Amino acid sequence: MALFFDQLWYDARLAERGLTRAVLAAVAGMTTDELTLAYKDQRELTAAQIAAFAELLGVPLAEAARRAGVGAHVAALPTEAVSLEQKVASLEARVAALEAEIARLKA
Repeated sequence: MALFFDQLWYDARLAERGLTRAVLAAVAGMTTDELTLAYKDQRELTAAQIAAFAELLGVPLAEAARRAGVGAHVAALPTEAVSLEQKVASLEARVAALEAEIARLKA
């Protein structure tokens, strides 16, 4: 079991998907500064944040947790946790609404 945040592993998974640490932070509802502290083992991660990492990277939750240095026994997610797909769908709807409003204002 990893005892520390596995920076190289996380960065490699991000690179495979063409993503950055900023994207990882945003998906988990963190600032880049908060993620930097987690990478340095100076900030604890919540179960929801680790689940967001796993979903974004397409890896099992247990693997994301182990590589984050918290072990495979992550606490169960709260039932109100929103999936990544739901977040993306919500953002896409907001973008579409904004684009429609811009088009209306230009007309």
